[in-house]
Amino acid sequence: MTPVIPLDFLDLALALALMGGAIALSLWQRLDLSQNLLMATGRAILQLMAAGAILDLVFALNQPWSVVAIALAMLTIAAITAHNQIDTPGFNLLPTLWLSLFASTALTLSYALIVIIQPPTWYSPQYFIPLAGMVLGNAMNAATIAGERLLTTVRRNPVEILTHLSLGATPQQAIATYRRDAIRASLLPLINRMTVVGLVTLPGMFTGQVLGGSPPLEAASYQLLILFMVACAEAMAAIAITLGMSRHLFNAQSQLIRLDPH
Repeated sequence: MTPVIPLDFLDLALALALMGGAIALSLWQRLDLSQNLLMATGRAILQLMAAGAILDLVFALNQPWSVVAIALAMLTIAAITAHNQIDTPGFNLLPTLWLSLFASTALTLSYALIVIIQPPTWYSPQYFIPLAGMVLGNAMNAATIAGERLLTTVRRNPVEILTHLSLGATPQQAIATYRRDAIRASLLPLINRMTVVGLVTLPGMFTGQVLGGSPPLEAASYQLLILFMVACAEAMAAIAITLGMSRHLFNAQSQLIRLDPH
């Protein structure tokens, strides 16, 4: 296979015309999304170029402290982003989110690096950072969906929860059904993606490796590894965040706290 064809600034400028087309279509259909698309385009350019420059430095250093620092920064940003998406009046969910994402990402990433891939060093940036980013991003999405779904259903069903509590149920028993529903909701998008992968969609890891010159079967193997890592991390993150959140929903006397939306 031929090596990857590099893209220069002219190529990127031509690619930017595609976003111009999307903005033009938004204006034509009066979607009121042109400003959002423009801001999203600017942010994507700045963030990806900055990430590329920082990762160039990290790859050149090839030191464990720099790789771990990048991973912790990504983790903190992911936790803050998820926290901002979940309406949690009355309590701070950020530490729970941070720990949930850390545990789910660290466990799956450690298993993949130590047991399966076995790079020359555990902190090899070539493997550590891309794998951590993909797993962390998907775990963040699952935690956000699970957390938001749990809060929404608890807000809608206070009478049922209070009835369970009055009949002697523990707080965890009173919201067990809602926790299961929230976890299921967070995992359904992953199941849908896995169902059609290779038939309808070609994921980023697969296409990136093929564009980089890797044999398609090798790219498919790595994509399967990513899918399985993501599935495990999403399940752990959803379970952890709903379990941690359920402890915030009741006070020390096992009473349901008031959850008025902002």
